[in-house]
Amino acid sequence: MNSTLRDIYRNPIGRDILRKILLQSGRNEKLIENRIIGSIRLGWIRRLSFGRVDRGLLESVISLLNNEDTVQEYKANNTRAWWKEAVFYQVYPRSFMDSNGDGVGDLRGLIGRLGYLSELGIDAVWLSPVYDSPNDDNGYDIRDYRKIMSEFGIMEDFDELLSELHRRGMRLLMDLVVNHTSDEHEWFREAVRDPEGNYGDYYIFRDRPNNWTSYFGGSAWRYIEERKEYALHLFSEKQIDLNWENVSVREDISDMVRWWLKKGVDGFRLDVINYISKPKGLPDGSEIIGKLMGYTGVEKYFFGPKLNDYLRELRRDAFEPYGAFTVGETPGVGIEMMKLLTAERRKELDMAFSFDHLENPGHSRFDEYRYDLNCYKSFITEYMEKYSPYCQMSLFYENHDNPRMISKVDGDGKLRWILGKLLAVMQLTLKGTPFIFQGQEIGMVNKGFRSMEEFRDVESFGKFEEFRKVQGEEKAFRRILAGSRDNARIPMQWSKEPNGGFTEGIPWIGTGDIEVCNAEDQMGDKDSLWSFYRDLISIRKDHPALVYGDIEVTNKDKKDIFTYFRKDDSETLFIECNLSREAIRRVGPVPSGRRLASNYDESNEDLRPYEASVWITREE
Repeated sequence: MNSTLRDIYRNPIGRDILRKILLQSGRNEKLIENRIIGSIRLGWIRRLSFGRVDRGLLESVISLLNNEDTVQEYKANNTRAWWKEAVFYQVYPRSFMDSNGDGVGDLRGLIGRLGYLSELGIDAVWLSPVYDSPNDDNGYDIRDYRKIMSEFGIMEDFDELLSELHRRGMRLLMDLVVNHTSDEHEWFREAVRDPEGNYGDYYIFRDRPNNWTSYFGGSAWRYIEERKEYALHLFSEKQIDLNWENVSVREDISDMVRWWLKKGVDGFRLDVINYISKPKGLPDGSEIIGKLMGYTGVEKYFFGPKLNDYLRELRRDAFEPYGAFTVGETPGVGIEMMKLLTAERRKELDMAFSFDHLENPGHSRFDEYRYDLNCYKSFITEYMEKYSPYCQMSLFYENHDNPRMISKVDGDGKLRWILGKLLAVMQLTLKGTPFIFQGQEIGMVNKGFRSMEEFRDVESFGKFEEFRKVQGEEKAFRRILAGSRDNARIPMQWSKEPNGGFTEGIPWIGTGDIEVCNAEDQMGDKDSLWSFYRDLISIRKDHPALVYGDIEVTNKDKKDIFTYFRKDDSETLFIECNLSREAIRRVGPVPSGRRLASNYDESNEDLRPYEASVWITREE
């Protein structure tokens, strides 16, 4: 409690916490450099806040700061690796391609579309879960890790998919969901049947629930009648959290991972992996943080006390012997915490997904607002300067858990195609590894759902009930419409055929605007968004400076202008972007050099709405 704000800022985790607080309040982190403010002690904050900050909140912060070492010397990010050079493509199999007319996408459907991905220039496919599951959370509730969900096919289909990808020179990244399992998993059934048996301690049980809440609404605890105890579930009631304190749990997970790697899988995306370590005693969360974040207790486990130890062990025992690539889904962590998770010398993860850029400061996914790309510029500039020199950045706008970025920025759709090309330029020329989500390359947008009956996502139903109680049905529905994960989960739009060419049956969820947006039309149009993505991917492969080169962001204080250089010893590229839906003046003359790509046809002294260009200004 005697530590000053300046002391906290010196700690990597403390630096992330202070940055996040200052960002949300619209203040610059240079404020900590002020002699008076930097000297404020934690113990004083409670009094200065007039009760708005309680001791429990401060103790949570102190506990986090004492979790990890504060070493800040990280190995430079200069080693070559296939996953640094690759362009990844996330396939949500339920919605990608249906081969048998049952309305659900499957593995054989994906196999049939590999030529499409190859033509686009994709190097690796990230496949969302295809394991056996009762489907409470669309496959993220796993019943059997070594079996394929029947809707998707059989293990022979998976083996063929893997073989066909490798034959085309592409790699496969699977989803690894090990924070929790389905309540129908054999481990959980045995834990309930025989509390004193081998699996009795595989999950987190306690006599009384604490105040933690679920991400899908309500308490994070479910009463298990057979055991007369409560089981922890940070997500749905059927997704029960594993007890990573139990060494047998960790050994079984490592064994399962090795089983898939022996098949030839190239790596894993690790679902909410930073949640696997919970503090002893499971103390109550801060009610203040709960109100701010919308989830009570998150500060206790989002960077748990043994997280780094567990990741190092999993890498040593499972990933490293096979040279497997790993990227972690790590909600809530900041730059310094990501360094602790991904710096090469620490031998934990290869990369991580940060989500702070997906919403503007002060907004959540379920807010109705227009996203300001200047906030993305601010976020990505900080990461380019403070993270990318040390670790590999993941570059993405969309995934299966988030609405479409075009819809968030340009809600009326008037500049849809130009904006889509702007987003593509930034994603494929910034320093890091791009992850494209299916349909992003053709400009798919949020679906205009008309009622709650059209949604399928368990989170959407839980959140609707939560919002409805406070705000009424109309506003609750609008919030779900803005933020539902189903916006990204509607079927891939292949053509103008019925159901967009996705299925000959009745699709499991409604389709989108297939008449104006489909892959078939765009692949035949050299000026389409799909063709623009293909060309940019090719440019990225042809210019090593876009992969391993340094980055220098210029005009950092200029609103709506985002300009930066990518350069190595042999070439320099200049990228120029207008982040506004209005025409603006350039900060300088039309760049000299050769223009490699642009979403407008000719040079102009003004930058038109969402204009973006890639110039090569120095060649070997």
